[in-house]
This record gives sequence, structure tokens and C-alpha cells, in this order.
Amino acid sequence: MKKFALLLITALFATTAFAQEFSAGLRVGSGIQAVGQYKYNSNCYFEARFGGSWINGFGTKSHSYEAIGGDDSIGFTDFGVQVGHFGTRAGEIVLADIAYYKPSITADFTLLHNWRVLTMDWTPDYGDWFFDAGAGVNVGGSENFAYVGVVGMARLGFNFPDVPLTLAVDWTPSFGPSFVYGKKWCEASFNSGGLANLGITCTYNF
Repeated sequence: MKKFALLLITALFATTAFAQEFSAGLRVGSGIQAVGQYKYNSNCYFEARFGGSWINGFGTKSHSYEAIGGDDSIGFTDFGVQVGHFGTRAGEIVLADIAYYKPSITADFTLLHNWRVLTMDWTPDYGDWFFDAGAGVNVGGSENFAYVGVVGMARLGFNFPDVPLTLAVDWTPSFGPSFVYGKKWCEASFNSGGLANLGITCTYNF
């Protein structure tokens, strides 16, 4: 019985020590994302984010579309919205500018490797501050729209002394292309919306 109790206590302490390497929480700003972190040593940790983003889906564009037609007019529809209408003559190629719209919300996934760069003892009576940096990848999209990129991360955060909570603000710009596509065309451009990826993250440290 004593051996069993000792084994149980040892397992409990081991589980608690292992669990303290994990954090989970929520990030709000350029989107709403669930956040999970795994700290594998005192200065490095992995971070995964998944949720919805609205910065990558904002804006409209103009697309040049080629058509060969024998009808008097052709309508072009995408994303469930009539977005273009132009005339043709039989046997001729007609170029027309068609406005299309990106979806306003996209599914978004980010994976980061982060480093603890600095710790600051600015408010010793209330908690400690830190500055982290990281790098990783970002992918996302919605119907007829997708993007992918490499990301950097800069984070200023605060650890509360009496509760296992961390509050931080970060900038995680994404650098890469976005793609808008339909049945007969595809266009790639730089995903400028990804540069405005700002957020506030609150995590519970197990």
C-alpha cells in the first residue's frame, strides 16, 4: 500500500511538472483564434493558432477577363454575386474589367517557433514583463480565396504573479501571396492584409 501511494504521488508530481509546460488561451484582434503553446525549455516554445481572420479578406479588386462569345452579352458570376457584365460580337475576343470581392472572414492557421528575448523587471510588485520574437508559417482562405506566407512575430507580455495567466500584445506580419480563383481564371497577388496582423493574447499556464 505504501509503495502504491508513493508511486501515485510520484506520478502526480511528474504529471503536474509536465502540464506546466503547456499554455492555452484566446487571441483577439485581426481575428479570433484559439492559442496553444508548448514550452520545451526556459527560453523557447512552439505556438499554434487556429480560428477566423478578417484582415486577409477585406478589399475589392478588378480582374481583366478574356471571353470568346457569339452572344450579344455575357454575365459573369462568382462568390454568389453578379460581378461583371459585358458585350461581345461573334468570333471576337473581348477584354473586360470585372470587379470581384474577397470573402470577409477566412479560416486561418499559424504555427510559430518563439524565443524569449528579454525579461524586464519594470513592476516587481505586480508581475514581470517579457519580450518574445518568433518565426513560422501562415495559411488560410475561404471559398475561391486562399493565402500562404512566412510570418515573423514580436510580442510584449506580462505574467501575473498570483494567478497562472499571461497577457500579451503581438504583431505577426505575414509575407506571401494570395490567390483568387474561379472556374476559368486564377489571379495571384501579394497578401498585403497579412501585414496588419495585430492581436492581444491571454493564456492560462497549466
